[in-house]
Amino acid sequence: MIGVASPEDVEFPVWVQTIVIGAGACGLTAALAAQDAGGEVLVLERDESPFGSTSMSSGFIPAAATRWQHEQGIDDDPSLFLEDIQRKSHDRSDPTVAAEVVDAIGPALEWLEDEHGIPFEVLDGFLYPGHRKHRMHAVPERTGEALLTRLLQAVMAAGIPVMTDARVTTLFADEDGLISGVEVARPDGSTELIGCDGLILACNGYGGNPEMVAEHIPAMAEAEYHGHAGNTGDAVVWGEALGAEVRDLTACQGHGSLAMPHRILITWALMMEGGIQINRNGDRFANEHQGYSEQAVDVLKQPDGVAFDIYDARLHTLGLEFPDYKDAVNASAVRQCNSVEALAEHTGVPLENLMAAISETHEHGVDRFGRDLGKTPGLQAPFFAVRVTGALFHTQGGLAIDGEARVLRDDGSAFPNLFAAGGAAVGVSGPDISGYLSGNGLLTAVALGRIAGEASVSSW
Repeated sequence: MIGVASPEDVEFPVWVQTIVIGAGACGLTAALAAQDAGGEVLVLERDESPFGSTSMSSGFIPAAATRWQHEQGIDDDPSLFLEDIQRKSHDRSDPTVAAEVVDAIGPALEWLEDEHGIPFEVLDGFLYPGHRKHRMHAVPERTGEALLTRLLQAVMAAGIPVMTDARVTTLFADEDGLISGVEVARPDGSTELIGCDGLILACNGYGGNPEMVAEHIPAMAEAEYHGHAGNTGDAVVWGEALGAEVRDLTACQGHGSLAMPHRILITWALMMEGGIQINRNGDRFANEHQGYSEQAVDVLKQPDGVAFDIYDARLHTLGLEFPDYKDAVNASAVRQCNSVEALAEHTGVPLENLMAAISETHEHGVDRFGRDLGKTPGLQAPFFAVRVTGALFHTQGGLAIDGEARVLRDDGSAFPNLFAAGGAAVGVSGPDISGYLSGNGLLTAVALGRIAGEASVSSW
């Protein structure tokens, strides 16, 4: 069980200035920032080795006005990025957090490259839903696993200790909310007490807690969960026990294109550049140019919660630029069909309905779902198909924080030395699934991770 206890009569045999709970992109960024600010840092990771939601993501981080954009002639600025975030959430994103992260993310990426040798590049092949500029940044390998590996290598090079197989169960806090340390449970049943001057919660959200998902996001209660099982909502539980405010627990990132049964993410670039989704009846059912997050709900509403991504050779070539898609091809999740008849046979949908759906892609103007069909070429044989479902990737709500990532109480005051970032903190997607703008998860993980790391040192 996890919880909060009084530090009275508790002695901590080990002490460190800043403890970071969680070794994903957020926690590792926070650790690097805290050490660069002059602090002594310890990262506590519940798993045998760092993995987490970062490794399961695409690894793409949106940022505005970066040097990489400038080198490619991309004119962008944080205010435009902020407008895109608020437009996607219908002006319901936390204004303080959103304003902070759009300003902080560009300098954070440049700092990671300059000080810690993590290279980034801009993806300019297509625009993700809701973004008006090419602002997705990635490491050269273009995977979340590679991003996490590079961050972990940087942490190791900096000499920052990462204690694995270390599940934090208890936070020790006095009546004023001052955190004095934590209790860590080890796999053999033993426990350790570690004292600290500052604590950063970087342990993501609650996507791996079915009860919390059913309570706060019922539309995704039966969805495939494509996040880390360790995201069980510990930060929310601790925060509520301390009297912290929680915000937007109904928010999350879904994805409408998870290949099944292979559980491999199929890039949404295929839909944005001209692909369509059909259900078992061979019918299109939504605007594929809306966000892939809310598309998850539309897919789950279809018979058996199943859809098929349908696209052509032009888009197949585009997909091969993404490692996840290559994995899907190698796993035989992608099927090539040389005619519409073969495509109907493979998918098992009525030929007449399928022909009508493909014919729509050759039309011009805005269709019944609100998609402007004239923006992309019509689909041509040979066709490609992937069987997909809607999935929950991670939650977007969490502990309320101020501009320095300090956790806030219900009355709006800040805890003296408790910080939250990434999925542990309120995100910038507003209160529901439709507010998620591509990249919001890693945006807050990296930007708030750096902010929290630096602030945890200046709070001493």
